[in-house]
Amino acid sequence: MRAAVFHGAHDIRVESVPEPGEPGPGEVLLRPYWCGICGTDLHEYAVGPIVIPTEPHPLTSARAPQILGHEFSGEVAAVGPGVHGLRVGERVSVMPILTCGNCYFCRRGLGHLCVSMGCIGLSFDWGAIAELAIVPARNVTPIPDSMTEIQGALVEPTAVAAYGVDSARVRPGESVLISGAGPIGVLAALYAEALGAAVYISEVNPIRAELARSLAIGEVLDPSAIDVSAHLRDRTGGIGVDAVVECSGNERALHAGFAAVRSAGRITQTGLFTKPASIDPMALAQREITYNGTWCYPLNDWPRIIDLIARKGIPVQKVVTAQIGAEDLVEKGFETLLSPTGNEVKVLVNAR
Repeated sequence: MRAAVFHGAHDIRVESVPEPGEPGPGEVLLRPYWCGICGTDLHEYAVGPIVIPTEPHPLTSARAPQILGHEFSGEVAAVGPGVHGLRVGERVSVMPILTCGNCYFCRRGLGHLCVSMGCIGLSFDWGAIAELAIVPARNVTPIPDSMTEIQGALVEPTAVAAYGVDSARVRPGESVLISGAGPIGVLAALYAEALGAAVYISEVNPIRAELARSLAIGEVLDPSAIDVSAHLRDRTGGIGVDAVVECSGNERALHAGFAAVRSAGRITQTGLFTKPASIDPMALAQREITYNGTWCYPLNDWPRIIDLIARKGIPVQKVVTAQIGAEDLVEKGFETLLSPTGNEVKVLVNAR
């Protein structure tokens, strides 16, 4: 079968690999529908391996070369012994995180911080940019008829975005600045707006800003043209926004967030930094600002996120700007997303 295999930096090959065979106990064989290219995938392609192990992973024993793909929907092709609640032909969304279940964090319901955490498509035998993949049944959640396969593939990044907003304790009627209108930032804005918050989005890239503006979910600000913090203080009677969800991983955006948030406000760091950044600890103390980070999402959040998309109608599919086949993965996927002049925000891949 065909699969997209990571061999090293700037070396992803769509090649023939052996089929996985029948699923074992507690496993499910899937035919992936759509898979998103994540920022983690881009980092691996640009300068990896980083997360992808070069030695056997302590939990899964997987190592490079690695079949990619962890943001995905699929169809159940077969179920292994002992699997209940899933049937052949059912459409599903997959939570890709793998945990030991026994460490300090797993035993306290913090599996996303598992000391030996693995991930389908990054540190597991199978990934979703392939014709077939075997995954643990416990990681699979059916999606309702009212959801599309594309929406099912966006549950994972939506869970990341929602966790950032929830960690900032955003409440109905509050104001929130989302810095960065990449996929996570746009999804965070959609989620915050659905909660009833007044949303402001800061984005310097004109293509991403235009996508955010087209959603009509809040005011989109260009930090290269205006002083975002001054503008927001003006909008809030000189007080500042209640919360900031920093999704860009950019130091200037972080500093703007500190300047824009009110005293006793909250800032959540959801965008990943690739190098250290400075903050002003005095501002934290004098203004009683809460600054915290997020990593992944609560592992039991899939049913809730699916329900929000299906029932509340959060239009997560609007973040998608391109749908491509596996044969175009590198040129129209990775290279375009990494290019300073690229015109895509979120690319989904169909490996069938």
